[in-house]
Amino acid sequence: MKKEIAIIGLGKMGGNMVLRLRGRGWKVLGLDKGDNPSKLKNLPTPRVIILSVPHQSVDSIGKSIVQFLERGDILVDSGNSFYKDTIRRAREFSKHGVKFVDMGVSGGPDGARHGASLMIGGDEKTFSFLRPLLRDLAVKNGVQFFNGVGAGHFVKMVHNGIEYGMMQSLAEGFTILKKSKYKINLKKAAGIYNNGSVIESRLVGWLLRALKKHGQDFNRVSGKVGATGEGAWTVKTAKESKIKAKVLDDALKFRIKSQKYPDWTGKLLSALRGEFGGHKVK
Repeated sequence: MKKEIAIIGLGKMGGNMVLRLRGRGWKVLGLDKGDNPSKLKNLPTPRVIILSVPHQSVDSIGKSIVQFLERGDILVDSGNSFYKDTIRRAREFSKHGVKFVDMGVSGGPDGARHGASLMIGGDEKTFSFLRPLLRDLAVKNGVQFFNGVGAGHFVKMVHNGIEYGMMQSLAEGFTILKKSKYKINLKKAAGIYNNGSVIESRLVGWLLRALKKHGQDFNRVSGKVGATGEGAWTVKTAKESKIKAKVLDDALKFRIKSQKYPDWTGKLLSALRGEFGGHKVK
């Protein structure tokens, strides 16, 4: 494919993807809210356009740009969209001859800038065509294809549900450490956990960074934990499949309850979300 695409949505994810691709020799047309989408007509065909917008905005953005697309063009949704919505959108765009590809992106803004983990759904032919682009967006060996429209977003949805559970486990464990009679230095605990232990991970690394940034009391961090939908979708999907997902369900319920009853455990979760996702912590 020719190294020229468009990215719509220049926030913390889309903006960083633009910078990463331009650094790898791609010509990227960046469009944000209010920009004239007619510029899309100037892209080489088949046009490749990445959407980096909230899932609630995908339908409206799609309707605003479809008039500038032609048969064979490819629209890639890189946001956290519900996989059933992706299936519907792919069906709607296929009526115009436009391929709609789902791309789950993990790694947060830092991953978007320096290499993300990409989970791609759709058909293998389109995936093969996009492979050069995906390789340049991803960390080394960070691209995986899952056959079927919506499969990429499905895998990313479950990833985010797992993330809820892992974060909750860390938050509860560190609450136990904090309230123990030993007056544990939480930075030291996070540091040793993240140096050769079984639970060494990026999440523990981000927790250590949050402790260094905010102090272990998290005085300026909100105990109300945000949730953007993916955890709830995962729990809902598990129930539809009659699969027990107690850890994920409890983690989701904690976030909902934290809106009325914020506490230190919630502060830790908010601080973690701030580190890897750039979410607000106050």
